[in-house]
Parts: sequence; C-alpha cells; structure tokens
Amino acid sequence: MRPRAGALVLALLAGSASLVPPAGGAAPTAYEPRRPAVVERLVLGHSVRGRPITAWRLGQPGERRVLLVSTMHGNEPHTRQILTSLRDGAPIRGVDLWVIPDYNPDGLRQRTRRNARGVDLNRNYPYRWADLDGTYESGRAPASEPETRAVMRFLRDVRPRRLISFHQPLVGVDTDTKDRHFARRLARALRLPRTTLDCGGICHGTMTGWFNARFRGAAVTVEYGAHPSRHRMAVEAPRQLLRLLGARRS
Repeated sequence: MRPRAGALVLALLAGSASLVPPAGGAAPTAYEPRRPAVVERLVLGHSVRGRPITAWRLGQPGERRVLLVSTMHGNEPHTRQILTSLRDGAPIRGVDLWVIPDYNPDGLRQRTRRNARGVDLNRNYPYRWADLDGTYESGRAPASEPETRAVMRFLRDVRPRRLISFHQPLVGVDTDTKDRHFARRLARALRLPRTTLDCGGICHGTMTGWFNARFRGAAVTVEYGAHPSRHRMAVEAPRQLLRLLGARRS
C-alpha cells in the first residue's frame, strides 16, 4: 500500500471518517494513542527552516468547527499552553476543534517575533497589505512566507465557523470585530477586558482581517499579558473555552 493511502486508511480506522481535504497535498495522519483527544493530525507545511507546522483535530467531526491559533509571534509563547492542554487531555465532545499551537516554529525556537526571514507573519496576509519595515516587517510581497501560505491553504480547506488567534501582551479581547456578540462573550468567558486592537490606525496584512474579509466565519484576536500564570494557561483557559463553545471532556 502506498504511504499516503495507508495514512488515510489509518485515519479512517481511527474514527476520523469526516476528514477535511488535505491542505496543500498533505496526508492526514491517525491520532496518537498517548493523546486520546486527537482524532487527526495534519502537517500543513514547513517553516523557512523546514520545521513542520502542525494542526491537530480534537473533538467530534460534524459538530461546529472552531480553530485556535497561537505563537504567530515567537516571543509570545505562553498561550500555546492553552492549545497543548486541550490537545493532550481527555477526549472532547460537542465541538469540531482544530488547534495550531506552533504557527511560527522558527520564531518560537529563537523567541523572536518574526520568522527566520525577519517577517512579521501577522503583517504578511493579502488583505490591506502594506510594505512595512522594522518590527512589523511585512515581507517582500503579500503571502511571501511559507508559514502564511500553509495556513491560508488550511483555512480555505477547513473554513471554521470561529477562529481565535491568541497573542500577548496587550491584555484584552478585540470586540471591534466581525462578530461583536461572540467577541464580548469570549471576553467574559476568559475574564479579559474588551478592547479595540486597531494597530494605531489600520491593521495591515493580518490573519484575522484576511479571514473576516474572505470567509463566512468570524475571527477574533485575544491578548493575554506578558506573563500569565501556567495555571491560567493550562487549566483555567482551556476549561473556559470549552464551556463557552458548549463542549466538554469525556
């Protein structure tokens, strides 16, 4: 049996019968026995330095689809604990949940905001893109970076109803967004203040801006502080999110 076909059969046997079309030609992989919440794993693509960008599917395919993303900026590492806690815990019911804990693996490794080419991935999307320099270097062109292209392909495939992008350290949930009602509920659930994240004017080339302009679903940005406690990230926030989404552990 060919490797790709074998991976697909394994995923089906693992109970993930409602597979999303593979992003960028990547083959879906069966869940890992040590992670009972995981029903599918996809390598979406690779970073500039060849590190994999992985999406993990949790919960129940066929339920409302939600995507959580963290570490677009490698110097904002703490919120990934929310996603890894959800991934590494007990099975989840009541939501079709995808998580991308390490969006920018090169930046995470070096603890730098930007990727290995010095590009701010949250300024690299083809929506209101502008040629920015310095801290917010936007790349040589829209979607110039492999990380951006990998996640764009994935979003076109999965089309989540909700997309929550976690950041640090501005403390708040952006409620001046596409679905303000959900954003306000999210702020209450996470016990964070409501805020407006307008980048001091126009936010150029952001993932949430691109998603909100192109898809029916709604994306929102969540900002925690610079040093949230491990308990808040690994215990409180996962519980709060599941409760908000009408989901539960089994």
